Amino acid sequence: MRCWVSLGRKIKTFATKMVITGGNDEDRGGQEKESKEESVLAMLGIIGTILNLIVIIFVYIYTTL
Repeated sequence: MRCWVSLGRKIKTFATKMVITGGNDEDRGGQEKESKEESVLAMLGIIGTILNLIVIIFVYIYTTL
């Protein structure tokens, strides 16, 4: 029997079929931390986009005056 860890789940391959089992507590803790990091990065991306739009608007106003 061989085991691989893929996307936080353990995949066990047998001679005839593949069984996906749920991860243990350590995997869940890692997934929660990863999820929080992803949400922080998403918020930073949104904030960066808004700041870029504000800069574009100010530059447009400045160049048209």
